[in-house]
Amino acid sequence: MMNPAEFANIAAIEESFWWFRGMRRILFRLLDPLAQPGQLVLEAGCGTGHLSRELEKRYRWRMVPTDLAHEGLSYGRGLGVRRMVQNDITRVPFKTAAFDALLSMDVLVHFPLGAEAEPFSEFVRVLKPGGLLVVRVSAMNILRSRHSAFAHERQRFTRQRLLRLAATHHLQVLRCTYLNTLLFPVAFTKFRIVEPLLPGPPESGVQPVPQWLDNLLYMPLALEEQWLGAGLNFPLGQSLLLIARKPR
Repeated sequence: MMNPAEFANIAAIEESFWWFRGMRRILFRLLDPLAQPGQLVLEAGCGTGHLSRELEKRYRWRMVPTDLAHEGLSYGRGLGVRRMVQNDITRVPFKTAAFDALLSMDVLVHFPLGAEAEPFSEFVRVLKPGGLLVVRVSAMNILRSRHSAFAHERQRFTRQRLLRLAATHHLQVLRCTYLNTLLFPVAFTKFRIVEPLLPGPPESGVQPVPQWLDNLLYMPLALEEQWLGAGLNFPLGQSLLLIARKPR
């Protein structure tokens, strides 16, 4: 489970912070050709509910946002997000084949290594045949940081591991690519050189930065969105995105 203290940090800047804006832009670019209006869609691990609200507006989806933490759900209700449900995603409280699509953004990383199989199986179970599964995770253990420790991140993934998870459930993989690639050298320098030289306690990386820096950090993600939209996959990165379909 994510550190409950992180919800306040996210809620304060989720609309405008460079990382959230850039990752939404990439997600929307890849979902636009696949989304169908009116579908019933589960977000497993919705956090503040902000993304569910944006997906409902953009695609006219009937979103069902769920999260284990009441802190996130309280922020979502304050945003006017509907149909929010508190639940454990290892035991999704919905019938088999209930949803047209399911999204889970940066949630599996909070499970111990190997324990991700249980929620992933539940994701597939509640999808209709032909349903769309969209999973994003943090990538590459070499990029673990003070923020990782603060957020209670317990594992990071490689593309091969995520693909094996999909193959175990016989999913049709439409896309599996690293993201946040262009800033990889910056992240590596910060997390593997600067942080070890300047020890400190775990701390959130979700903190406001000057507007000029926010704009500068956003630009690489905007460029990646263009490349990913053109069909290019990245060989490494700070995040991983899987888009797959459940067999009919």
